Amino acid sequence: MVLSGRLQMLADMVTPGSVLADVGCDHGFLSIYLVQAGVCPRAVAMDVRKGPLAGAGKHIEEYGLGDYIETRLSDGLAECSVGEFGAVVCAGMGGRLMERILTEGREKLQGVRELILQPQSELGEFRAFLRRAGYVLVQEDAVFEEGKYYFAMKACPDNSSAAGSLTAENGESARRREELADRFGGLLLEAAHPVLLGYLRQREAHLRQVESSLGAADSRRAEEALAGIRRELTDIELAYEICGSGRGEGSSLA
Repeated sequence: MVLSGRLQMLADMVTPGSVLADVGCDHGFLSIYLVQAGVCPRAVAMDVRKGPLAGAGKHIEEYGLGDYIETRLSDGLAECSVGEFGAVVCAGMGGRLMERILTEGREKLQGVRELILQPQSELGEFRAFLRRAGYVLVQEDAVFEEGKYYFAMKACPDNSSAAGSLTAENGESARRREELADRFGGLLLEAAHPVLLGYLRQREAHLRQVESSLGAADSRRAEEALAGIRRELTDIELAYEICGSGRGEGSSLA
């Protein structure tokens, strides 16, 4: 089994020996790869749609892994049991939907050591949700594939007693760093990740173009749009600074 870049990125984040829940499994290739490679002893490939789940089951049988990978029709984690899995992968869907799945399945996540996540939208809001839900991001990665940017993250339960604490002296700066980490990925910024830098450059070029087209507009709506664009451009400039001005000279969020 050879995975696409975005799926390989997810597979590389799974801790060896983990029993896997693949939520929204689609074709089932990720579960097949992880079991075939000996990373996971067994897996459950789940999807809310009968068609893709049937396709995943066919692929699993073609690889002779029916004894190790179960398919399960499930809306999110609804058909899971507490303590059944050590790792949960959730990818290929929007951040809001992923947030709903994790919120509704909160009880089912007891005992799960890691979440491997790849939201397709609302990344900033989703990272903030994970923090509020008591998770810490321990790994982030990104790939550019077939003209699209994919961002992945590994979240573990945060057992730190100091989680989320802000002192009076550095409270405002800490909040600003938190906002930037949510928007762009704190670990990606610290590493000056080349794919993140490519995304920042592309996003900046788009915003500059829109800014130029709105510059002569004379309406309240245009002014509000311009203000939002300039706020985002300011965030991008700060992100460049953390990354070493986009030259790969890593810096720290601390």
